[in-house]
Parts: sequence; structure tokens; C-alpha cells
Amino acid sequence: MTWDWRWSWISDHYDLLGDLLGQHLYLSVLPVLFGLLIALPLGILCVQVPRLYAPVLALTSIFYALPSLALFVVLIDYTGFTGWTVIVPLTIYTLSVLVRNVVDGLRSVPEAVSQAATAMGFTGVRRILQVDLPVAIPVVIAGLRVATVSNISLVSVGSLIGISGLGQLFVDGIQRSFITPIIVGIVLTVVLAVLADAVLVGLQWLLTPWTRTQKSAKPIPEGVTA
Repeated sequence: MTWDWRWSWISDHYDLLGDLLGQHLYLSVLPVLFGLLIALPLGILCVQVPRLYAPVLALTSIFYALPSLALFVVLIDYTGFTGWTVIVPLTIYTLSVLVRNVVDGLRSVPEAVSQAATAMGFTGVRRILQVDLPVAIPVVIAGLRVATVSNISLVSVGSLIGISGLGQLFVDGIQRSFITPIIVGIVLTVVLAVLADAVLVGLQWLLTPWTRTQKSAKPIPEGVTA
């Protein structure tokens, strides 16, 4: 492995780096979206029917324990060397995180809030969608942050079986004993993870305006009437 750093390699491969970054983002985010679409109704069902939660959690935990590379290899026979070979396993991994967070988020809704919503006529699905889920947003997004950053890391493993992404830079650098693409791949992966996490933090800030009001409210000093 040569440790010679070549800035010219970066400038000569801007188009390649842009394509790999876009492909990596696509393969990382799509499983999170699919996982969220599945985890929300599944988590709601587990809250409504508590006896389902234990087997669902156990099943998703078992899948999460499976090595990602092994799942990629197994799926090649069915999905070929396409993005779905990575998207399907990462969606399963995402479920193991999000189902737990959706359930925990819904269960964290204060009983007083639930009773007040019911008294105002919010029942069944309407209460879940308009009261419980908004209150659970911080917990759900916390799971999204973990799943997204984890996926960004795991997508790189797909390059070992020929799936495009930033991991291709690692494979290329190792095969040629050339350090520059490896370092560039690491830096871009970290930057992508940090930016994705920042976007989710911003999304939570937008979706939970009541938390901003609580933080900005200042306590009234003793002896001063409102």
C-alpha cells in the first residue's frame, strides 16, 4: 500500500465521486423510507395488540443479528447484482430499530394527554394520527437517525459483491494499493452520515414546534407575579 497522496486524482474523478455519492445516498435512504412505512403500522398494531409485540421484536432482532454480507450473497440469486440486493436487507435492519422506537414513542404519550384527547372526541385512528404520533415524533426520529447512519455505513459492504457506492473506492484502493480513494471514501461516508443526521435533527425541529416553545419559555422569578 502506497501512502502517496494525490490531489490530482480527486480533481480527475469529480464525476465518478458524484455518481458514487448519489448511489450511496439512494441505497442508504430508500431502506429507511421503506422501513418507516412498514414500522409505523406495525408498531401501532403492536401497541393496540400488546401480545404481538414480543414475537415481532424477537423476529426483527433475529434478522438484525444476521451478517449483512451473508444476506447480500443469498439475495443475489433472486435480485441479481442490483440495488435491491442491498435495499432489502437494510430495510429489514431498519425495521429492527424503528419498530421498537415507534412502540416506545407511542407508549411514552402521557396518560393525561390520551385522556384529554379522548374527552375532546379523538378516538381510535384519529387519536393515534393527530395526538399520539406527533407526541412520539422525537422517539421515532431518534430511531431514524440510528438507522440512517447505520445504513450509510453498511451500504459500503455491498461493494464487495459489486454493488455501486462509496465502498467501491475502498475496493479500488485496496486492489491497486492506492490510499487516496480509500481516504476519500471514508471522508465522504462520514460527511454523508453527518449531513443526513443533521437533516433529521432539522426535521424533528420542524415537526415539534411545541418543544421550541417550551425551551424558550423562561421561569418567572420568585416574588414576581405573571
